[in-house]
Formats: sequence, C-alpha cells, structure tokens
Amino acid sequence: MHDLRQAGAKAAEIMADHLEGVAERPVWRPVPDGELAWLTRQELPETGRALDELLEDAREHVLPYPMGNGHPRFFGWVNSPPNPAGVLIEPLAAALNPSCAGGDHAGPHLERAVVRWLAGLVGFPHPPGGGLLTSGASMATVICLATARQQAALADGWDAREEGLSGRPSMVMYVTEEGHSCLHKAAQLLGLGARNVRLVPVDATYRMDVRALRAMIAEDLDAGLRPFCVAGSAGTVNSGAVDPLDEIADVAAAYGLWFHVDGAYGALGVLDDGAAAQYAGLERADSLALDPHKWLGVPVGCGCALLRDPGAARAAFSLVPSYLVDENAGDLGWFAEYGPEQTRPFRALKTWATLSYLGRSGVKRLVEHTTGLARTLGAMVEAAPDFELLAPVTTSITAFRHTPRADGLDELNRAIPVAVQARGNAFLTGTRLGGRDALRTCILHPDTTEQDLVVLLDEIRLAAKAL
Repeated sequence: MHDLRQAGAKAAEIMADHLEGVAERPVWRPVPDGELAWLTRQELPETGRALDELLEDAREHVLPYPMGNGHPRFFGWVNSPPNPAGVLIEPLAAALNPSCAGGDHAGPHLERAVVRWLAGLVGFPHPPGGGLLTSGASMATVICLATARQQAALADGWDAREEGLSGRPSMVMYVTEEGHSCLHKAAQLLGLGARNVRLVPVDATYRMDVRALRAMIAEDLDAGLRPFCVAGSAGTVNSGAVDPLDEIADVAAAYGLWFHVDGAYGALGVLDDGAAAQYAGLERADSLALDPHKWLGVPVGCGCALLRDPGAARAAFSLVPSYLVDENAGDLGWFAEYGPEQTRPFRALKTWATLSYLGRSGVKRLVEHTTGLARTLGAMVEAAPDFELLAPVTTSITAFRHTPRADGLDELNRAIPVAVQARGNAFLTGTRLGGRDALRTCILHPDTTEQDLVVLLDEIRLAAKAL
C-alpha cells in the first residue's frame, strides 16, 4: 500500500498538470511515427513493472497526444472536456471495483438516485426503477428499442424473445434523415433490418416532417407491415435541431407506436429558457436516451436509458438463473434485469460527483453558456461576407460553411476541417447538411470564450487560403 500511496500522489500531480496546461498546448497534433510505434508495437513485459514507471510512461507517451476535447477551442463532434469532480472521483470506483448488476451495496443504490436526478433535469417522468446507466447512448438505444420491439410483439399476442421475428410482419421504425446512426445500428442489431428503418423527410430547419410521417405509417399499414416505433431527436448531431416532439407524440398515440426520443446530446438543452419551448412533448415519450458523458462532462463512458414503464424493459431483458437469485432484491429486482449487461461498472459514482459538483444551477449555467456562444457564432457567421449559416441555432451546435468564392465550395468545405486540425489552434469537424458539405461546431467547454470563436473563424480562413 505504501507504493500505491506514493504513486497515487504522483498520479494526481500529473493529472492536475495535464489539465492545468491544456489551453496553452495545441488543441491536437498527430502522433509521430516513433510514438505510434511505442503505442502499438510494445511487447507485454515478462515481469511486472513498478507503478512509478507506468506513470512516467503515461506522462511521456500518452498525455502529450490527446484527442483534443479538453481544450476550449475543441469544437469537433460531441465530445466534452472531463468535469474535474468526475476525474477526481472515478479512481474511487475503481478501488471498489463492484459489479452494479444489483445487490445491497452502494453502487446500485446510488445509481437509483443518479437516474432520478437525470430524469428530473430534463423533465422526464420517473417512476421507481424507470431507468439505468449504460456505456453510452448507443447501448441505451438498444435497450429502449428492444423494449419497444417486445411490447409491440406482446400487444400482438406473441413473444419476440421466445419466438424470434421470423414469419411475422416486418416491424417498421421511423427516424428522420437527420437521425443518429445509433438508431440504425440498434435496428440492425435487433434483427429489424435496415430496410425497415424509414427515413422521414425533414423541413427547411431539419426537423421531422410530421405530415410525411403520418403518410408513411399509413402506407406501411396498407402494405401489411407492422409500424411499432417512431424516434424523434431532441438535438441532432448535425445541426442541433429539435424535432416537433409534441406533434410526433400525437402521431405515436394515434397509431399505437412506441415513442422514443434520442436526447443523447441535446436533451439537456431544455434547461436553456430560450429553447425550452421547442422541447414540448419530451415528457410524453415512452423512452429517452441521453448521455451524461456529453454535455455534463462526466468522464466517458456513461449513458442513460429512461423509461416511462420500467416493467416494459424488464419484460424485454429479465433472465435470472438460479445462481443469481437474490431474495432481498425487492420489487425492482436487479439492474441486470433491465438491459443486456450482467457485470456492470460503477458508473453512478462519477455521475453523482459531477452532478453534485455542478448542482442544478451549474448545469443550467453550463447549458446556457454554451448555447449562448453557439448563437453568438451563428450571428458572427451571418455578419461575415465569407460565411453562410446553414441552420437555425437551437442547441450548442452551429452549422455553417465558408464561402470565399462562388464555385468549388463542397470541395473546399470538405477539406477545411483536416487543414484546421493540422494547424493546432482549433479543432472542428465537417458533415453534410441539406446535400452540401458543411462545417459544424459543437460547443461544450465551460471555458470557451467569444474570443475563441474569433480564432476559429480566422483559422478557417487561413486554412482555406492554403488549399
């Protein structure tokens, strides 16, 4: 234990030094060949190495080459900096190293509280047991859609778990053209088939066209198919658009469909008073996926599946062999009965620490700070003659493109992100929006400033001139 105490103190110093100096270093830089060889080709040591040596290796070979998301000018994808409380507390979860499948110990009990907190933050109904933490929104989506699939089968008088899908009418799910890929992956994994995921058109603001949704459901019913689920987005990754959730909820209710909301990135945007009205209907969903490791900055990975009826998820997943029977489990049973994971890490501790450190007011302040900067960037883009805003700014994402000339804009904007990244002063990523190559920024860092946005636009201009 003496070695652990010494090494632990050194680890804390290395960690603090790294986080303290992030803003002064390049946002990102490629891993040089020599370091790449060390990272990928080293052999497993024959004998164990000292903890102090391992820390020195990490300081020299790992920490200098981050993804970049800890930097205030990292605007790529949807990757937040780590919240300091989560960084501090996570080693304690490793020290306990429990399986949070269930049982009477701190992990599962704390998870109940954390899930309730998350539901309360976004205004989602939370009956006891109505959710669980996952590795991320991808797994949360699998849980929610598997639950929807089982409920549809049971409503039709059969059991998908017992019988499989063969010989039954194809189950059809509806997502927008802007829906996240995790919805498609989940449908494929669950045996629904990619061809049974309907892409609903979006309107000029990249929100689901509800009239088109109604028409598509009616057509599929006429064709003898089985519509079972519609998935709306509470903040898409491309533009941050929030679908008309209340209207979608009406359609789902009219046709008896499961209503799922993908709020992995954007659900917390409901805390921004200026955008809250656009989230009307979120509380009517049957399930909601969200990611504490996105906007909140909980260290990766921590997602959450929230369910209006926890018994529905239990019906989709519960399988308790004799060696796992717990007579003291109570009415809710074990978390392992509500999803595919049996051994489950102690995700609740870092999530509890992060939320406790921020408090509700701190979460709201973070959301409003980042969405405010996104709107500021949108205004800067609209005011500049060489940029074009591509979508309304709803959350903390701004979608735009650089337009210094009249032709070749797709090729130019496709090349800009890599060129900006290589310069090391800012980091953004690209996408396609409305059939055009685009640039997008996602602002999640609490220390990002308006001056960082000025640097970003200047970096785009400088990178473009060299292309």
